[in-house]
Amino acid sequence: MTLPLAPTIAGTQAPPVMEARRWLQGVEHSAERPLVNVSQAAPVAPPPEGLRQAMAEAVLTQDSAHLYGPVLGLPSLRDALATQMTTHYCATITADQVAITSGCNMAFTAAMATLAQTGDEVILPLPWYFNHAMWLDMAGVKAVPLDTGQDLLPDPEAAEALITNRTRAIVLVTPNNPAGVEYPAGLLDQFRDLCRRKGLALVIDETYRDFHSVGGAPHGLFQDPDWDDTVIHLYSFSKAYRLTGHRVGALVSSPARLAEVEKYLDTVAICPAQPGQIGAHWGIENLGDWLAAERQEILARRAAVEAAMPIMPHWRLLGAGAYFAYLEHPFDMASDTLAQALVEEAGVLLLPGTFFRPAGDPKARREVRVAFANIDSAQIKTLAERLAALPFPLAA
Repeated sequence: MTLPLAPTIAGTQAPPVMEARRWLQGVEHSAERPLVNVSQAAPVAPPPEGLRQAMAEAVLTQDSAHLYGPVLGLPSLRDALATQMTTHYCATITADQVAITSGCNMAFTAAMATLAQTGDEVILPLPWYFNHAMWLDMAGVKAVPLDTGQDLLPDPEAAEALITNRTRAIVLVTPNNPAGVEYPAGLLDQFRDLCRRKGLALVIDETYRDFHSVGGAPHGLFQDPDWDDTVIHLYSFSKAYRLTGHRVGALVSSPARLAEVEKYLDTVAICPAQPGQIGAHWGIENLGDWLAAERQEILARRAAVEAAMPIMPHWRLLGAGAYFAYLEHPFDMASDTLAQALVEEAGVLLLPGTFFRPAGDPKARREVRVAFANIDSAQIKTLAERLAALPFPLAA
């Protein structure tokens, strides 16, 4: 007997990073020519020692750290993040507008659970973050692709043409995953105005905001006194403080929407784990200078990617920023075939554009994503040299 399988799950793509890791099975890389792994956008180093010590002390000495906590997160962390955002965005954000979630992906799913139901539509610019599209597929919500031009920036007029009576939200990721592109403040204002006029939510995922090339506030959305009638903000502590395995994210919206979010979170996770929240709070209070140095290092690696492009003249850099470079490859083969061939041929693991676009999108054939945050400038040059040396036939 075959047990039933929900069509929405069966029709959702397999987890892309896990699929890419399977390409490594049975392939050995020598110490002289090690694998250059640019597949996943996550820190591989542990958090700073002080943060780990704060978490360890909490685990050893705070009995409450092992209990269920508040569904919307520890009040101390909610208050600290609200204060930090108030300073960063030159705005006023209060703790009752902040919810802590078990990672930023859960922040996205929680937001969507309050916005859309089966049969509704959400607009996602291309190339899109695959987990966003995957969740919408699983929820029975139609992900409506919004194509972008050569600059990979979404056009508000093109977005407006896609709006129907089933549209519930437009989702923007800036700095963008996978393309690295930073959306200008004026463009975000245009999308906010469009969403407000149409009665839609503008969901803005700023997971990588701490690595933005603009030193101050990257936009003025929160300076609008009525921002929370339209904007829903998503954030991740994973990238800022290397807390990926502890799953600490945030959703910032109106108190009324967070009351609805609380229903979802209580049902799915009950509460975010407290040790990770304690670490995130310690990071906000103590790691400002450390995080500023991390940002400068990421910006230096972005510059190294741009400087390495002449080494590989047949490739084209479509976008770069935060953790990512998005490239057009020159070969007469689809990007998913190329990505698998690179593991053996070049000792490189990257992700193909087919992971970031709908099935059948012709642009996906020539695009790949490089997550460069975990390799230094010397390794970036090595990556460029290996890609330049590939023997595959070029496309017409």
